[in-house]
Amino acid sequence: MNTQKNVRQDAGTVGENPVRLDEEKTEQIVEALNTDLADAYVLYHQLHKHHWNVEGAEFLDIHVFLQEAYEAVEEAADEIAERLQAIGGVPNASMGALTEASTVEPEDEDVYDIRTSLANDLEMYGDIIESYREHVELAEGLGDYATAQMLREQLIDVEEHAHVLDHYLEDDTLVLESATN
Repeated sequence: MNTQKNVRQDAGTVGENPVRLDEEKTEQIVEALNTDLADAYVLYHQLHKHHWNVEGAEFLDIHVFLQEAYEAVEEAADEIAERLQAIGGVPNASMGALTEASTVEPEDEDVYDIRTSLANDLEMYGDIIESYREHVELAEGLGDYATAQMLREQLIDVEEHAHVLDHYLEDDTLVLESATN
């Protein structure tokens, strides 16, 4: 790694922005968005893990859904990072900074049955939904209507994925229990 430093902006700082948000207000929004960014990457990795490890009769449908879900989360994370930069913030990018900023608890490294995995995903989605709602209110209250709108649009997708997960977790299934039960 190159040891020469030519730092344009220190992490954790807020610079001027072309959208004319007040620095004090922007600091609060940057902190919230860095939390959303960190939570998105935790969710992304957990969904990806479950995509790799899903097995069973519903394998293909769940495998495809999980890929769509983690790709949507990755797209949302990119949008959040770009908004952070646009308002004068520095998006968290290192694993350490993302881990520190995250408010959701990832599943451990073990592989679980798909019902447990999806239940863990649904729990994380719920936590993220609550955080997004708070951050929409925060951004709106601070006059950053564009960030509030971006988060609202992402919230629709997050809630839709949670809804699908909830359906996967219903006890109605076409798979028959074995005769030994």
